[in-house]
Amino acid sequence: MAEPRVAVAFDCLFPVNTGGGERVYRRLAELFVERGCPVDYVTRRQWAAAASFSLVPVWRGDIYDAGGTRTPRSAVAFAWALFRHFLRQRGSYDVVVVSTLPVLNLFAVRLALLGTHAFVVADWLEVWPWPKWRQYAGAMSGAIAFLLQSVGIRLGDLHTVNSEFTGARLRRYRRRAQPVTLGLVDLVGDEPGATTERPADPYLLFVGRHIADKRLIDLVPALREARSRIPALRAVIVGTGPETSRVVARVGALGLDSAVDVRGRVSDEDLRSLVQGARVLVNPSRREGFGLVVVEAATFGTPSVVVAGPDNAAAELVVDGVNGYVAASVAPVELGAAIVRAVEAGEPLRRSTLDWFQRERVSHGLGASVDEILARYRSARTR
Repeated sequence: MAEPRVAVAFDCLFPVNTGGGERVYRRLAELFVERGCPVDYVTRRQWAAAASFSLVPVWRGDIYDAGGTRTPRSAVAFAWALFRHFLRQRGSYDVVVVSTLPVLNLFAVRLALLGTHAFVVADWLEVWPWPKWRQYAGAMSGAIAFLLQSVGIRLGDLHTVNSEFTGARLRRYRRRAQPVTLGLVDLVGDEPGATTERPADPYLLFVGRHIADKRLIDLVPALREARSRIPALRAVIVGTGPETSRVVARVGALGLDSAVDVRGRVSDEDLRSLVQGARVLVNPSRREGFGLVVVEAATFGTPSVVVAGPDNAAAELVVDGVNGYVAASVAPVELGAAIVRAVEAGEPLRRSTLDWFQRERVSHGLGASVDEILARYRSARTR
């Protein structure tokens, strides 16, 4: 049987867009190509980029508002563009991997390909309960989004998820679903030069977009709490976003100007150096579909502190005392105590973190997930 022609549909592409989802979809496309599949990456028109797969831009526009939230208008516009593309290409694709962020993408692709042989793989970065949708989008928009999500879970030929956490939520709404959990740890390459040694000047590191869900502003009082035990500890903050000015103001209000370095965006080399030198990565986010930054830190032997929560799959990645600690909340006493534990654990925890990464990248690889998707496709074709 010839290898299938594959399309990957998502409105962003790594490395211009630098989130975890962007990295997942690009790597999926690359792995399909490595297995001999012709691949179209159907996305927005943002740039000219070289890739091993074909870039197919179908729409141009911004997708976020000033607060970092996806806008309904852009969701509708991109979904409409997807519908037109796949309608024109009916019969061209054997496998279509479509991001359900936003879920309108799935409706557009499914409707355009209705009656064709295409095997539609719906990838769920996150599955949210109704209260989370209401909090994120408001009562009316949240109700519509939750309804669309509930219907969308019944549309794909196959579902993929980024974590067991999300898989369990998906099965809550479709009990017979058998989603493929993508092995994402090997998205991060090995770092042959990684060392567990650290400079004498201790600092914690935050890396990510400065949006409300990341709760970066709660890291500032937690740092002050941690400094009551480790006075020399400081923080390096990487990234930008709508919350940056509030964070800087909180730093000043708490008298921590000399202890916090807000770097903005940095080069890849600078980021590698910062991760390698950090005593701990702190990610206080309330929601993560996977938490790739935890894995990225572990490649350098840098442990992580994350915060437990009903929407935070990153907490699945951290084992207390093995590769970091999970704080019960962002309260300064609890988050600060977790930071102190990670810093004071020192080199033994860093060695353990490095060992954890080496084990996980072998047992949780994305290549095996692509093989399973192709096997499910071939099984469906022979029925």
